[in-house]
Amino acid sequence: MRRTIQSVVVLATFAGVSLFAASRLPDTSAVGSWNAGAAAAYLDQRASWWMSWSAAARDHGTFCISCHTAMPYALSRPLLRSALGEQSPSETERRLLGNVTKRVRLWKESKPYYENQARQSRGTEAVLNALILASSGARGTLSDDARAAFDNMWALQETSGPQKGAWPWINFRNEPWEADDSPFFGASLAAVAAGTAPQSYRSGLQIRTNLQLLREYLSREYSKQALIQQAVLLWASTKLPDLLSAEQQQSIIGEVLKKQRDDGGWSLSSVAWTWRETSLYSLAKLWVRSDASPLEAKSDGYATGLIALALEQAGLSRQDPQLQRALAWLVRNQSKPDGRWSAYSLNRRHDGTSGTGLFMSDAATAFAVLALTQSHDR
Repeated sequence: MRRTIQSVVVLATFAGVSLFAASRLPDTSAVGSWNAGAAAAYLDQRASWWMSWSAAARDHGTFCISCHTAMPYALSRPLLRSALGEQSPSETERRLLGNVTKRVRLWKESKPYYENQARQSRGTEAVLNALILASSGARGTLSDDARAAFDNMWALQETSGPQKGAWPWINFRNEPWEADDSPFFGASLAAVAAGTAPQSYRSGLQIRTNLQLLREYLSREYSKQALIQQAVLLWASTKLPDLLSAEQQQSIIGEVLKKQRDDGGWSLSSVAWTWRETSLYSLAKLWVRSDASPLEAKSDGYATGLIALALEQAGLSRQDPQLQRALAWLVRNQSKPDGRWSAYSLNRRHDGTSGTGLFMSDAATAFAVLALTQSHDR
């Protein structure tokens, strides 16, 4: 986990304290207006770039599904259809869903994303495939391909050891999705996927043991996680019943709200670490990135969008002043030229306009859209 060089005042402050719903117009009445068309154009362009990028290409004419660009796109883009007058998925959405479906159908023949981390690649892909296909189906149904994706996912769930109940996960020491603590992130996404599936599937005897293992892992490990990972779990707990108790949900909400900045947003660097590690190297990571550049301390779209989404889904009223400030921050901070929300790498300094330098902003834009398109209805 990482943290930036802060002033004494900021350091003291730190120490102190339905996913794919029926299409609807973005509800922004409580916080002002934002440009849904520009957000959709940015998301489409970035997903298209990713799918055509040579480094993302895989066997059988497919591409890998990334946690920063492709997966968030698949979850957020459908929510903009009503605002754009679209009656069906965009061409970019269809291409991405076709890729996931092809990978599921060729599961036994296709190669892992990364052969030097074959087991971890399979675990990561299996969770993301199930999440995307469960989210893309008609409400109350589960397609044959989505069911096959879940079969692949459950087959790779750990059944022993310290990660019992989670999945093998890619680890390139890249926070917050490919690092030592990322199996918890992956397990939380698996819970979102399972919670998105129809009740008739979730209640089936064939996955009862898998769900129990998942619940036990998340309950056992959540208190050790950084707040940004707990926010993902909070979101998941609104999809999968009995994942957290009401008291546990309120505890996470309370801790997250303590970290809200004066401008209404959250900074990823302030919620993406814990004090569990005590080596000199691990402590240094709290202030600087791997290239020795200081971490960004200002609010960003990824942390703010994800946390606002989790708070809304957990039932925090849009009349709540802190949630209103968070949504207002998102509205104010959409880029006027290209429709995106910005976020910053925890790992190294990037050119924020390059293809790879926009990865964090891809996730930020998707989660900002997810937060801003939630309904008042609970």
